[in-house]
Amino acid sequence: MCLLTPFAAQRRPHTLLYQNLSVSLRKLKHSSAMETNLQKRKESRKALRIKVISMGNAEVGKSCIIKRYCEKRFVPKYQTTIGIDYGVTKVQMKEREIKVNIFDMAGHPFFYEVRNEFYKDTQGVILVYDVCLKESFESLDAWLAEMKQELGSQGNIENVVFVVCANKIDCSKHRCVDESEGRLWAESRGFLYFETSAQSGEGINEMFQSFYSSIVDMCENGGKRPMSSINIGFTKEQADTIRRIRSSKDSWDMLGVKPGATRDEVNKAYRKLAVLLHPDKCVAPGSEDAFKAVVNARTALLKNIK
Repeated sequence: MCLLTPFAAQRRPHTLLYQNLSVSLRKLKHSSAMETNLQKRKESRKALRIKVISMGNAEVGKSCIIKRYCEKRFVPKYQTTIGIDYGVTKVQMKEREIKVNIFDMAGHPFFYEVRNEFYKDTQGVILVYDVCLKESFESLDAWLAEMKQELGSQGNIENVVFVVCANKIDCSKHRCVDESEGRLWAESRGFLYFETSAQSGEGINEMFQSFYSSIVDMCENGGKRPMSSINIGFTKEQADTIRRIRSSKDSWDMLGVKPGATRDEVNKAYRKLAVLLHPDKCVAPGSEDAFKAVVNARTALLKNIK
């Protein structure tokens, strides 16, 4: 019995050594596999190409915004874009290398036959208007309609990231489209909104960073724009009401009652709008000004109603 003890004692270390060696090999293989998978994930995360287009009326500053971001410069002399300007840039976003193909589209109606070929397969749109030109802001709906028409039934504008640039904010003395009006238009459609100046560079980098980040999120979401990309805290009814009040001709029109309405009819219309637009309950851009306008309209009408 005593002879067995030393023999057993001699075998135990070899057994432990073998077991430790097996564990080490398994760990090494597991570690190697993890590194390989990690490297593959890194490589796959870097392989992302996106197509971005610019849209908006002529002379609103589309090319200047792109040049300010890509070339860090401003071109003060206006140069008409002939058809399409094309460029490629690389950016790092969320540990990925993004290769961006930018198609800067001419805004003049003359170039429609050229630009209509470039709407397809677009992941992002830079939609620009000049805050000093009301017409350029009012044309945004027409630009969306043109894109929808060219995409046809095969395309889905809901799966494209839009950023609205209220450009030339450096020209504050001549501004005619205020921030709340532009922001309301953009955010009610689920679009990003930024105030920019291609001349000073204000808002440009922040706009592109948020824009590209949203596009990456969309690509990682299977090509569908994430619902949470824009947190809309107001309803379509609230947005439409604010727009209607902005464009009202007089106090009757603002409250939505016919001239000659009774006190009860005026008060009833006022209460409905007050519930809808009160700043404590409505966070839509411009709601506070719209609410004040409704209060003033009610006061003005009641003074003249016996």
